[in-house]
Amino acid sequence: MQTEKYDWQVLEASALKPAYISSNQELATICQHWLTLPMIAIDTEFQRVDTFYPIAGLIQIGDDRQCYLLDPLKISDYGPLVEVFQAPTVLKIIHAGSEDLELFKQLIGAVPKPLYDTQLAAAFLGWGFTMGLQRLLEHVLDIKIGKAETTSNWLQRPLTTKQELYAALDVAYLIEVCQQQIAQMQDRQCYSWFLEDSVKSLEKIAAVDDLLECENYYLRFSQLWNVPDYKLVALKRLSSWREEQSRARNMPRNWVLKNQTIIGIINQWPSTTGQLSRVEDMRGKSLREDGDIILTILADAKQLLLDEGAVQSIKKPLDPVWNKRFRAIKKLAITVAEEQTIAPEIFLRKKDLEALVRTKEQYGEYRIPKELAGWREQLLGAEILALLAQY
Repeated sequence: MQTEKYDWQVLEASALKPAYISSNQELATICQHWLTLPMIAIDTEFQRVDTFYPIAGLIQIGDDRQCYLLDPLKISDYGPLVEVFQAPTVLKIIHAGSEDLELFKQLIGAVPKPLYDTQLAAAFLGWGFTMGLQRLLEHVLDIKIGKAETTSNWLQRPLTTKQELYAALDVAYLIEVCQQQIAQMQDRQCYSWFLEDSVKSLEKIAAVDDLLECENYYLRFSQLWNVPDYKLVALKRLSSWREEQSRARNMPRNWVLKNQTIIGIINQWPSTTGQLSRVEDMRGKSLREDGDIILTILADAKQLLLDEGAVQSIKKPLDPVWNKRFRAIKKLAITVAEEQTIAPEIFLRKKDLEALVRTKEQYGEYRIPKELAGWREQLLGAEILALLAQY
């Protein structure tokens, strides 16, 4: 990978006067250059206060010579950018990019790959878990950047000079950080682990199906794992309806119906508007606009159960005894993490531990689940299984 021509100080200087891309033709032209490069840095600015989907205010890209600000309020054809995002020869560098990827998926229908997240790499190097960009730049380059424009209005036009500089600097340093991180991960022989996790993260994002997400959202209500089947049918329909409406109306889930309100509806099982109005946090607007639909979902649940049968059950929460056992497993992980000089939080997440415990329900014995397969299993698998054998 030829990276000698990248100079973070040149990009830092260019951030004082970033190049604007505000037409389809300008985007198509610069994308031809980006396709020739080994790497680019990307970031976004968006607003998401009263909407379900993020509203793009700016897309920033740093290349080998310049920081660019792409204006999504004027660009309509993202085909050339999709080509760059999908080019296997161009590494796309981002920092803490989960929300950015969600925006890209919604806005242009594609996520960048191959992808390099400097926050994830920082965890593999033991610099810290979920390390912010400001702290990362201080650690690597001894540079301080401001936070003042983080919550500013990115949909206003024209943007202020301070906004432009803030946005451009977010991509000015990422390529240099990436190169230093790669060199250090290779020295520590953990770069392959980082790549493995990066691929898994992208695959997970690509596999998200909006329709399936709507249908299965009810499985997150672990508090209702033991309700009767007809209430489970209603919960599935009600949470699915809420998901569909949040997207259709483009408003936050809680604005349609709060999770706690859904739980209250299922538990109290109202049959009249008056009863529904007494459910916790039932908003007057929701009652007026959606009350009849909610009551109909409840009223139809028993017949729907007879017609279509039971739905997939919600997993019973693990016995509280596992809290103490998880601490023992995490202690083991911390020891290995310290030996490898990586952030211990990256080893084991709570949902991974739960998946580990539930393998016994499926196989009759504890096994390493797919969530912990790969480098984690190599470093910890045998020790974890030996620990579990004691319980």
